[in-house]
Amino acid sequence: MAHALGLFFDDSAEDAVRALWKRLEAAGVPSLASRGHRRHRPHVTLAVAGRIPEGARHDLRAELSLLSVPDLWLYTLGTFPSDESVLLLGAVVDTELIAVHSAVHDVLAGKVSAPSAYYFPGAWIPHCTLAIGITGAELAKGFTELCPPEPIRAPVSEIGVIDTRTGDVETVLAL
Repeated sequence: MAHALGLFFDDSAEDAVRALWKRLEAAGVPSLASRGHRRHRPHVTLAVAGRIPEGARHDLRAELSLLSVPDLWLYTLGTFPSDESVLLLGAVVDTELIAVHSAVHDVLAGKVSAPSAYYFPGAWIPHCTLAIGITGAELAKGFTELCPPEPIRAPVSEIGVIDTRTGDVETVLAL
């Protein structure tokens, strides 16, 4: 089992991302929702580890309650090198988002098992996944369908630990 720490959006932003998933599916591109992730909620992942234990979750609650979590702007349609092709909506990176991300990793350092280096400061690409494990032709079709993307203002309504196997989310902080 793996755990991820995610920033979840308000209803309006979540609906906007789900509308993009539906547009992809209508164009014949399997979205994240159609790939067995029906329970999946749109989010931006801050950290991934084999396990985020309860003590680390407690420390995250304490630290995150002191921070100002910014609204996200999901603006850039993109992809990145991976074992599986990924179509994503990138978040605009600003100093506030970097501060939250850095604080999370400061709290988690030495407290989690098997942290993923892809989410470490300096390597992290903040994004909301639209499709994963698609072919090159599907990736191109997805770009064609969604370009140019409309920016989505995504106020963060919740920060939670996701069980990546089941999709269950434990709220760490409700905003």
